Parts: sequence; structure tokens; C-alpha cells
Amino acid sequence: MAAPQLSPTLLLAVPMAPLLGAVLAGFFGKAIGRAGAHRITILGVLVSFVISALVLNDVLAGARFNATVYPWMSLGGLKMEIGFLVDGLTAMMMCVVTFVSLMVHVYTIGYMAEDPGYQRFFAYISLFTFSMLMLVMSNNFLQLFFGWEAVGLVSYLLIGFWYTKPTAIFANMKAFLVNRVGDFGFILGVGLIVTYAGSLDYAEVFAKGQALTQITLPGTDWMLVSVTCICLFIGAMGKSAQFPLHVWLPDSMEGPTPISALIHAATMVTAGIFMVARMSPLFELSDAALNFVLVIGAITALFMGFLGIIQNDIKRVVAYSTLSQLGYMTVALGASAYSVAVFHLMTHAFFKALLFLGAGSVIIGMHHDQDIRNMGGLAKYMPITWITSLLGSLALIGTPFFAGFYSKDSIIEAVHASHLPAAHWAYWAVVAGVFVTAFYSFRMYFLVFHGQERFNAKPFPPEDDHAHADDHAHADDHAHADDHGHTHSHAHTPHESPWVVTLPLVLLAIPSVVIGYFTIGPMLFGDFFKDSIIVHGEHHHAIAELRAEFHDATAMAIHALSSLPFALALAGVVVSYLFYLRMPAVPAAIGRVLSPLMTLLENKYYMDWFNEHVIAPAARGLGRGFWKGGDVAVIDGLINGSARMVAGLAALSRLAQTGHVYWYALVMLLGLFGLLTWQLWPNLSGLGGR
Repeated sequence: MAAPQLSPTLLLAVPMAPLLGAVLAGFFGKAIGRAGAHRITILGVLVSFVISALVLNDVLAGARFNATVYPWMSLGGLKMEIGFLVDGLTAMMMCVVTFVSLMVHVYTIGYMAEDPGYQRFFAYISLFTFSMLMLVMSNNFLQLFFGWEAVGLVSYLLIGFWYTKPTAIFANMKAFLVNRVGDFGFILGVGLIVTYAGSLDYAEVFAKGQALTQITLPGTDWMLVSVTCICLFIGAMGKSAQFPLHVWLPDSMEGPTPISALIHAATMVTAGIFMVARMSPLFELSDAALNFVLVIGAITALFMGFLGIIQNDIKRVVAYSTLSQLGYMTVALGASAYSVAVFHLMTHAFFKALLFLGAGSVIIGMHHDQDIRNMGGLAKYMPITWITSLLGSLALIGTPFFAGFYSKDSIIEAVHASHLPAAHWAYWAVVAGVFVTAFYSFRMYFLVFHGQERFNAKPFPPEDDHAHADDHAHADDHAHADDHGHTHSHAHTPHESPWVVTLPLVLLAIPSVVIGYFTIGPMLFGDFFKDSIIVHGEHHHAIAELRAEFHDATAMAIHALSSLPFALALAGVVVSYLFYLRMPAVPAAIGRVLSPLMTLLENKYYMDWFNEHVIAPAARGLGRGFWKGGDVAVIDGLINGSARMVAGLAALSRLAQTGHVYWYALVMLLGLFGLLTWQLWPNLSGLGGR
């Protein structure tokens, strides 16, 4: 039976439907109203999801698509085109992005109900969905770069959505600048590819991979392919928030909670993971690049997890969890287990979106108080939020049979099977990270949903409880405002969120539990990624060793009950239970004993201090040097100076242009006299001598 054919028109509708919704909500928001804005954008994303699901079904039946949709321009032999590459990797990403985006759109109806920027928010999140789809569907580096920069731009708009909040403005600028650092490396990598491969098309570049291994970077003995891959990965470090370019992601919690789920669970931060997986034919050619990826991922997985332990803002706990899990994905990439990294990307998208949206539901129920120390006992007041958050937390810590278990355990096993030098350190880091993840995840869970009810006493009042409520902050970090704009700091009873908030939680909880069980076989050990991801098995054995040990999903989960990661996860849950429900004085005592370590963690390893007091002044000094030396001295002094000289000469020549015929006649006669004198002067000089 012949494989089905994918229609380019149908594929084009996938990114265009959210774009149309974004345009209508953005430019005609006042005309169509709040209900019209959410209906149009949700319809656009729903259409995109349905088509993506149909495309995935065709891909499972063997369909593939790799063609140009629109030729933009040609420069010599270099073609710049818009095109789509649809295979297993793309189809999976399309479904994940559109489904999570659809859930976020529905959730936003309830979460942003009181916000005056309602239509603008829907326009932004639809535009973000379009940008991410263009990125994952691209078949060339030009379109990849367009999507790459577009998600960065829209994330800037979303993080700073409440543009009158100084902290939000600082956070979106920080995210934008840090991503520019990573993007500089990314564009250098793309530039090297264009220079030495002579093409922007994935297939053409990958076909020349072996030839690139014979080239060294001019003036060095470095392999060109290693430098190229490291430059590309620096771009991924920015987008996927890897150490030391991770500093923007926790601060991005200043944006509304729905964008935390969209940007930091399923789309922007996973763009770097997707890109490296797509570039597997190149990364497989450089062990140096893979070791670099392993080290960076291991540092991020472990040390960002430590920061999650001391966070008290419910969204920031989940944010540091995202950083840690992105580190796990990156470690898998470095171990050449690209399919495992993408598998964890998929499972993580569901349970992390669930946890972010669950945190938002808690914030609504708590009347916009985000400090977990002010909560406790919410399980009986918010049963749907409680049970879905529990399921998400169990998936996050890798509980057997849950989605996160299959992907997370596979990462640990893949790193253990890797023979790269950096794999030993990475294995230790990801195993230790299991305990850390379980500890901070259930610390948050126990403090929020169980134990003593602290929301009446409110032992840690929000900083702005006595401040005037900002018009743009009804839905998040500010205290709740009444119709007159005054904030509420009195006691209140938590309540369950409306159905538009809880329905997405239920729909995300289902895949968070079951999707790993049903997809691990085909995605890791089947042929789902057979033509998407390339692994040189003779050099990198991790996936082959996992395949040899895998029997079925049930046996894997049962075997894990006696494994070290399960024991560590269980220990993390038990310790957090004892510390925060049974012996709450113990964590405080430990904090006092380890006060230097606590200070280090509270200051986030002083990375922000270093950036603000060392990097920023150095950058300002460099910029001032370019301004004084380049702009003032060279451009203003030499270039503009020569322009002024020409202007002066022109002004002098204008004096001769009087408009009088007798003046021009006189000038002609004088000129003729001077010319004749110059020509005849030698002869006249000779006559004088004679």
C-alpha cells in the first residue's frame, strides 16, 4: 500500500491559521470584542491542531514532505526559500505545540478575564504559536532563523505584557539581551555552514557533512564541524536557558502565568533541544561538541535544581524545575540519545504545562498571592487543581508508569551507556538531580495542598499588599484589587477555579500520565525517527544498548521499582514530607547551620550580580569605545569631515555661478587666455632667451 501524500496547502494552513487569528485579534480587537478575540484565536489554533493530528497520522503511515513552498530570492548559487520538512520529528512537535497552545488559549479565558489587555494577549499567544510552527516545520536554515528570532521577539512582548510594571520591563529586556548573546553564536554557526557548505537547505548541508570534517577553521587546527556545532549549540543555550545563559528564564515569571506554560513548557525553551536533534547529522561528526553539550547540560540539570529548593514563589519553583529538566534533555543530546531528548521534550511539555497552569489556578484561588508559605490545606478547597497538580508532580519526579518516568529514566540509562569522557560527570549529576527534583517538587506540593491552613494568618504578606493595584496586574503578582482599585490583604477562603481553567488541567493530566507508556516503544526503539535523527552507532552506543535492554513499557516500570533513581525519588518525597509537614523546624535549623550555602543559593550563585556588575559595565565600556572611536572619530571626524570639505568646495564654486552672460563671457576669455599662455609659454621662453 502506497504511503499517503501530504498536501502543501494543508501544511501551509497549520502556521497560517494561528497567524490569521493573531492579526484579527491584534488589529481588530476593539471591533470584535473580548469574546470575538478568544473565539477567533482559539478556532485558529484548533484548526492547526486538527490538521497537525491528521499529518501525524499520515506520517505514521509513511508519508513524508520536503519541498519549497515559496522561493524568496537567489544570490548566485545560494537559494533563500520558505519550505517545509515534515517527518516524525516535525509531526510530533507540531502536535505538541498546537495542543499545549490550545489548552493555554482556553485557560486564558478564565485567567485573564479581568485584564484590560485581553485581546492583545490572545493576539500575542497566537503569534507565538505561528512563530514556533514556522521554526519546527522549516527545511532550511533561513526559515529556522526566522522562527528562532520570531519566538524571541514575541516572548519579549509576552514577558513584558504588563508594561507598566518595572519588574516586567526589566525581565523582558533581560530575556531579549541574553537571547541575543546566544543568537550571536547561532548566526555564526549558520554563517559557517553557508560559507563552507554553500547551501541553506538541511538535506544539502547534511549530505556534505563528511566533507566538512576534512576542513579546519582557517588559522587554527580546530575542526570546522566542531566549531560550527558549538556555535549552533550556543544559540540553543540561550533559547533553552542553559548555564550560563539561563538567567533570563526565572525572571520571565513576571509575565502572566499562561505564557509561562506556553513559552517555558512546550515551545520557546524547547526550540534549542529541537534544533540540536534536527542537526544530529552534524553533531554526530564531533565528539568535542557532544562533550561540550554534556557538560553544560549536566551543570544546568543539577545546579538549577538546587535553586528550586529555596524558592517560595510558586511560579519560580516550577521555573527552576523547567531549567533542570532542560538540562536533562541537553544531557541526552550530548550522549547522542537525540530521540530520548525529544521524547522527554514531549512528555515534559504536558506535565510542565500542567504544573504551570495548576500554579496559576492556585494563584486565582489564593486571590493572587503566590507565596507558598501563605498557603496550606488547599486540597479540600481546590480538589481538581489538587489532583491534577499531584499527577503532574508524580510525572515530573519520574514515578514508574507516569510519562515522565519513561523519558527521564531513559535519559539516565543513556548517559550511563555513553562512552564519552564527560558522561561520567553527567551521569552523577542527573542521578543526584532525581533526589533534588523530588524534594523541591513535593516541598511545593505539601506546602500548598496539605498541612496547616496559613492563608488566614498570612505569615508572609505580599510586598505590594498596601500598594495601589496596577491596572495591568489583576491576574498575577499583585494583590487582588476590587472595583475601586484597592488591594485586599484581609483573610479569604480559597476557591476552585472556573471550568475554563480546570478543563485544560484535566486534559493535560491525561497525557502526563499515559503518553509515555504508549509511545516509548515506537519513539525510542521503533522507526518513528528513522529518517529524522541520525546516530553513528559504531561510535555512539547509548541508544543501541537501551534497545538491547528494553522489553516493554510494563517490564521497564516494574524493574525500575528496584533501581537507584526510584529510591532517590522516593527519598526526596519522604524527606520533604518530614521536613515540611512533620518537622517544620528542621529546614529552618538546617538553613541557619548552612547559612553561607543558603546565601549562595538565594543570590542564585551570584550570576545576576556578575552580569550586572562585570559584564554590563564591560559591555557599556566597549560600546562607549565604539561610539567614541568609531562614530565620533571615524564617522564624524573623517567621513563627515570629508563630506564637509566637499560641501565647502561646492559653496566656493557656487560663487562663480552668477547667472550673468557677460560674467560667463569674461570667464571664457580668461580661460582661453590662460590655456593659450600655458600652451605657448615654452616657445615664448625660447624667444626671450634668443
